[in-house]
Amino acid sequence: MTTVNSSSSPEGVESPKAADPRRWWALILLCGLQAMILLDMTVVNVALPRIQQDLGFTESGLAWVVNGYVLMAGGLLILGGRLADVFGRRRLLLTGVAIFAISSALSGFAVAPWMMVIGRFGQGIAEAIAAPAALGLIALLFHDPKERTKALGLWGGIIALAGTLGYVISGVLTDLASWEWLFFINLPVAAVVLILLPRLVNESRMVRENNAGLDIAGALTLTLGLVGVVYGLLHAAEHPWGSALVMVPLIGGVVLLVATVLIERRAKNPLIPLDFFANRTRSAINFVTLFFMAAFISYTFMMTLFAQKILGYSPLQGGLAWLPLGLGIGAGIGLGTGLIPKLGVKVVASVGYVGAGAGLFITSMVDLDSSYVGGLMPGMIVFGLFAGATMPAATNAALHGVTVQDSSLASGVQSTMQQVGSALGLAVLVTVAIRYAGDAIATGTDPRIAATEGYTLAFRIGAALMVLGGILIAVLFEKVATELRDPTAERLEVEDAA
Repeated sequence: MTTVNSSSSPEGVESPKAADPRRWWALILLCGLQAMILLDMTVVNVALPRIQQDLGFTESGLAWVVNGYVLMAGGLLILGGRLADVFGRRRLLLTGVAIFAISSALSGFAVAPWMMVIGRFGQGIAEAIAAPAALGLIALLFHDPKERTKALGLWGGIIALAGTLGYVISGVLTDLASWEWLFFINLPVAAVVLILLPRLVNESRMVRENNAGLDIAGALTLTLGLVGVVYGLLHAAEHPWGSALVMVPLIGGVVLLVATVLIERRAKNPLIPLDFFANRTRSAINFVTLFFMAAFISYTFMMTLFAQKILGYSPLQGGLAWLPLGLGIGAGIGLGTGLIPKLGVKVVASVGYVGAGAGLFITSMVDLDSSYVGGLMPGMIVFGLFAGATMPAATNAALHGVTVQDSSLASGVQSTMQQVGSALGLAVLVTVAIRYAGDAIATGTDPRIAATEGYTLAFRIGAALMVLGGILIAVLFEKVATELRDPTAERLEVEDAA
C-alpha cells in the first residue's frame, strides 16, 4: 500500500489530484451497476400479483417482497458507507455485488415465499454495501469541477431513469416472459462488474490512526435506530398511526438515534463525526431529499394504480406509459448539468424543486375522463424535466465540503435519506389517499371517483412538499463548490489495482 498526499507523492505514484485515464470507463461501469441495483427496487412492483399467485404468498407476506428490501437498505446504508471508507471502497463494492448476484439468483429460483423474502433481504443488504462505495469512488475519480458535474449528472440520471424504466421493464417481462427474469437479468451485469472493476478502479480507504478501533456501539445504535424508523413507517402504510406496530418501532428507533448522537459525542473514533452535519448545505439537501422522495415514490406508486385500476391499462401499457417521464428526467438532467456551472447548485436545485411541484399540481387535475396525452402526459413531462434538473445539483450538494476521508459516508447518508423519504411517502401520502377514498366511499361516493380524488389530494400534498423544499434550498444553501475538498493536511491511502 502506498500513502500519498495532495502536496507531494513518491516517484511513480499518481497523486490523487491527477486524472485517472480509466475514470470514464469506470464511471460507465459504476452507473451500470447502480442501474441494476435500482431497477430491482421498482421492477418487482408490477409483477407482485404474478409472484403472489405462483409462490402462494399471503397478503401480509407479499408486502415483505418490497418491504424487506427497503428495510435492509434504509437501515444499513450509512453503516455501509462508513465501512467502505474504513475497509476500502473497491473491496466493499465487490462484496456488495457478489451478495446482490447470489440474492438475485435465490429470488429468481424461488419456489416458496421464504426463498423470495430472503433473496429480497439480501438484495437490500447488497445495496447498502455497494451503493455508497460506488458513489464514493466517483467522488475520488473526478477532481475537475466541470468533469465532476458531468459525472454526477450522469450518475443522477442513471438513478432516475433506472427507477422509472423499472416499471417499463417489469411490464414487458411480466407480460412477455416471466417474473423470474426480473432477477436473472442481474446475473450477467454482476459478472461483468466483478471481472472489470478491479482493472478500472484502484483501492482507496480513509487514513486511520494506529490501532483505531471501530465504534461498535455507535454502529449498533445507528443501524437498529434506522431499522426501527423505517419499519414503523412501512407499517404506517397499513395500520393506524397510533397502533403498537407503528409507534413502538418508531419511538424505539428515535431513542436509539438519540443514543447514537450521545455515543458519537464521546467516542474516541466515532462512526460518524458529528461535525459532518455542521455543513449547512449538505444537511439541508439531506433533509429536503425526504420531501423529494416522498413525493416522487408516492407519485409513481399512485399513478400506476390510477392507470391500471381506474383507466384499465394492462401491465404492459402501464409500464410503457412511463416513457415520457423517463425522457423528461433525462432531458432535465442534461439541462441541470449544463446550467450548474452558469447558475450554481442553489439556483438549479431550488427552481427544479418548485418546477417539479408544479408538475405534480398539473397531475392532480386528472379525473375519470382524462386521456393519456391530455391528462397524464403533461404533468409527467413537467415533473420529469424539473425533477431531473435537481438530481445532479442534489448530488453535488450532498458532497459539498466532503473530504476524501468521508466520501462514501456522504453517499450513505444521502442514500439513506432517499430510502427513508420513500418509506415516508408510502406511509403518509399513500395512506392519506387510501383513507380519504375510504371515507368518501362510506358516504356513498362511487369507488372509482373516491380513489381518484384520494390520489389527486396526495399529489397536491406532494406538490406542496416540493415547493417547500425549493424554498428551504434557496434559504439554507451556501455557495457550493463542485470539487471534492482535499486539503494538503489530509491524506488518502491508494492501492494499485490487483
